[in-house]
Amino acid sequence: MSANTMIRSIGVAALCCIPAISIATPNIQHWQSASGAKVLFVENHDIPMLDVAVSFPAGSSFDTADKSGVGGLTHSLLNSGADGLSEDDISRGMADIGAQLGGGFDPDRSSVSLRTLSSTAERDKALDIMARVLQHPMFPEAILTREKTRLIAALKEAETKPESIASKAFQKAVFGAHPYALQTSGEVASVEKIAIQDLKDFYHAHYQASSAVVAIMGDVSRAQAETIAQQLTAQLPVSAVPPALPEVAMKIAASEQRIAHPASQSHILIGVPGMARNDPDYFPLYVGNYILGGGGFVSRLMKEIRDKRGLAYSVYSYFIPLKQPGAFQIGLQTKKEQADDALQLVRSTLEEFIAKGPTEKELLAAKQNIVGGFPLRIDSNRKILEYLSVIGFYELPLTYLDDFTRKVELVNVAQVRAAFARHIDPKAMATVIVGAPEGAAK
Repeated sequence: MSANTMIRSIGVAALCCIPAISIATPNIQHWQSASGAKVLFVENHDIPMLDVAVSFPAGSSFDTADKSGVGGLTHSLLNSGADGLSEDDISRGMADIGAQLGGGFDPDRSSVSLRTLSSTAERDKALDIMARVLQHPMFPEAILTREKTRLIAALKEAETKPESIASKAFQKAVFGAHPYALQTSGEVASVEKIAIQDLKDFYHAHYQASSAVVAIMGDVSRAQAETIAQQLTAQLPVSAVPPALPEVAMKIAASEQRIAHPASQSHILIGVPGMARNDPDYFPLYVGNYILGGGGFVSRLMKEIRDKRGLAYSVYSYFIPLKQPGAFQIGLQTKKEQADDALQLVRSTLEEFIAKGPTEKELLAAKQNIVGGFPLRIDSNRKILEYLSVIGFYELPLTYLDDFTRKVELVNVAQVRAAFARHIDPKAMATVIVGAPEGAAK
């Protein structure tokens, strides 16, 4: 038997060792509301709760460099007053019925979420407040002034922290002039210039029904869900659709920044543009990264850097899949005097992984852990709600949750090696060291 034949036989045998797990994934219903919004709905009457989220392509990447921070402030001020309700009215109204109004903000998305009892009185009041917040925000001048003061203080404090300095330099090194390089909270100088009209303009440009994704999970019927989706989006702004994000330049030049800082440890980040959310290599990269640095104490980076040599307490790697390719990032903290040794070991470990891929043993263990842990990803209404938002926003197949474990199980060593080779050139990566070793070139 040839070596290649033996390896293939081992791989088939390994796959047979992964136990079959029957996972009840939710039944996702979908439609387009009369307002033009995309709706994804899972009906579940197990508990008397309703979870709703509305997402928009209104993240920080839609800011401009001179006004970075507008998107984040627009999102954070949505519930500061709306359609006759003050900030306190909104807060008290939700508290009185035990409901929670929340949301999320990242480079791609801005979202507003609601969790409420599904009983008619509580549900109707909570949805009325949410509809006002989404469709008729007032952006009070006094609250913008307050939030700008708070944000600027936080940004100035972040400028002193090594992890924040490293993250900011890393984003710029990886993405250059692309909007993904912009900080989600903005810069001190840009935030100082933001006015109420900037928030209103951003809201009208990016919070439109035609680009909204409504996720609904819980104790309502299909007919009720249709009414809810329309209630939350019918009066959203209508204007010209903003241009799509520019493409991320996947190939970058090798760079290394050494930034002095009095911290006792060096903060090291290494990376490149990685993958988009709908990348064909998503599952080989996902499984491969679990083996490389995403699997915690069982990852190869952890074993090489921490377990064998004690050069860091923790080391990790991950992909940030966005509309365009987000970053692939390796990070660690280590004593200044051993930073160069740790950095060299990270690079050599990555190079070997890209050249040879994982072992069959590593791959089998990763698949077992990922597949075995999958039920925990969908064990609550809130988790399912977030998946609904992601599936809708990134236009993933409605069968995504059904297909997840099967696609993980199908990944093989050759696919991991090929996917990493396509996406990551270990000789052309951005490196940032904050708290660089004394005597090293700055």
